[in-house]
Amino acid sequence: MTDLRGSEAWFERVFGRASHPMAEMTKNQPASEDYPTDYSTFTPISDVLFDMIDPEKYVLDGVQQYASVDKPHLKGFGWYIDGIVGAYQSLRKVGVEMVGQQGQPADGDDPPTAPGSPMPIFFTVPASAGLRYEFLPQIPFPLDHRLAEGWEVPAVSDDDPLAIRQCSHHTVLTDQPARGLRVLVDALGGEVVHEGRNEVLGATSTYVHLADAVYEYAVPDQGTAAHDDWSLKAPDDTYHAITWQVADLDRAVKHLEAQGVGIRTRTNDTVVTDPETSLGIPWGFTTGLTPGDPRRA
Repeated sequence: MTDLRGSEAWFERVFGRASHPMAEMTKNQPASEDYPTDYSTFTPISDVLFDMIDPEKYVLDGVQQYASVDKPHLKGFGWYIDGIVGAYQSLRKVGVEMVGQQGQPADGDDPPTAPGSPMPIFFTVPASAGLRYEFLPQIPFPLDHRLAEGWEVPAVSDDDPLAIRQCSHHTVLTDQPARGLRVLVDALGGEVVHEGRNEVLGATSTYVHLADAVYEYAVPDQGTAAHDDWSLKAPDDTYHAITWQVADLDRAVKHLEAQGVGIRTRTNDTVVTDPETSLGIPWGFTTGLTPGDPRRA
């Protein structure tokens, strides 16, 4: 499934969450001339805003910005940045290469801006950073539920079929974890909170806490499904999975199976879905948080 409407329907059915196309935001106030608004749709899930993009509709000045795909896959992260000029300069200082929204090299003292706008926006180059990380200042964005005044991570809802508490962690597969750590730790000030084995994944992992989230940089063992996934994009890193902390694992599994989502792996406290039945992503669901996660306190 690679069409946005079908993906929206999947999130509604499996996660119990409604999605919101970007066009909702611009129906009363048109976007900049020639800027597409039909390429992206957003799904709020607890403390995460999930952005789905149709690459073939993401065209700026006649140039498709992302390669076409034949099946869905996670791609990268986007962060709001306080002091975005300082963050840009910090990334440059540690040798991270960046580009603007249309792929132009970002090699000046100031960050590039969006087409037709003074808003800074830039992206890391995967060969330098491992992944394409996006940076922009916090702006009014009606489709981001987390920007509401006084917003906090909500309590588990009785209506939530997966009983999601919050995002436990994001998993990036790599054979060069130092690239990701250079971005998150050296440039952005994140903290390594744990290093060790992830036996569910079959990997040796480093966990970084940054901005109330945890990121796992995992070097997968050969012969594992994770290694197979990483090899598809090697030598770049692969954004492999999102793992959710849930209040009731049995409740989550029962709902997933009822919706035709297969379980690839199950332990006492964690399940991982079969990506072939779950939008191309091996979603994780767990009752705990990663070792070292300061939210455990």
